[in-house]
Amino acid sequence: MLKENLVMLRRIHGFSQEEISEKIGISRQAYAKWESGATIPDIEKCSLLAEVYGTTIDGLIKTATADGIGTVPPPPKGKNIWGSVAINERGQIVIPKGVRDKFGLTGGQRLIVASDEVGIALIPDEAFRASMEKAMEMLSEQGQGK
Repeated sequence: MLKENLVMLRRIHGFSQEEISEKIGISRQAYAKWESGATIPDIEKCSLLAEVYGTTIDGLIKTATADGIGTVPPPPKGKNIWGSVAINERGQIVIPKGVRDKFGLTGGQRLIVASDEVGIALIPDEAFRASMEKAMEMLSEQGQGK
């Protein structure tokens, strides 16, 4: 798991083994052994690697897969990959239990559907409204010269 993630993250970020080893203060050979699985980094080096790659230590050591895709890279810190869902004929999806539990989503709760050019996001209505109210307050204060 760790070795695959190290290779994947290094390639995604466009670093050479030499560049990564310099960033965390080890030899290129030591880093190469981590990627081959011959050795593993200590927790302090894992922390430095997670910082360089913008992920978490947990993200470094766990491997995630998605249906139809295979192994996916560790997500950036604060982001999650929950797997994949299928859209049924009526356009409905089932939100994975882990997501529902983490965000306290319950049956009947309203979600705002937002998107950009790449994909969609589901935002609990209450959180969206609170964000919009805060933004409107800030705009109002700016307009009043505060």
